[in-house]
Amino acid sequence: MTAISEKTVIEEALAVIDEELLHLNARDMVRASDVTNLLLDLRLLLAPAATPIQEPVNV
Repeated sequence: MTAISEKTVIEEALAVIDEELLHLNARDMVRASDVTNLLLDLRLLLAPAATPIQEPVNV
């Protein structure tokens, strides 16, 4: 993964966090399912960034 695409993934994750924090901040209580959904969204964004790139094998 290139530095540019890693930066894009991080920026998208930060945007999700910021958006959800604004949404959750307006509420007195937060359901566990809301937190779970946020964490799953972040995992989906960040999982490709954590996957190591395999070098092609020369035969």
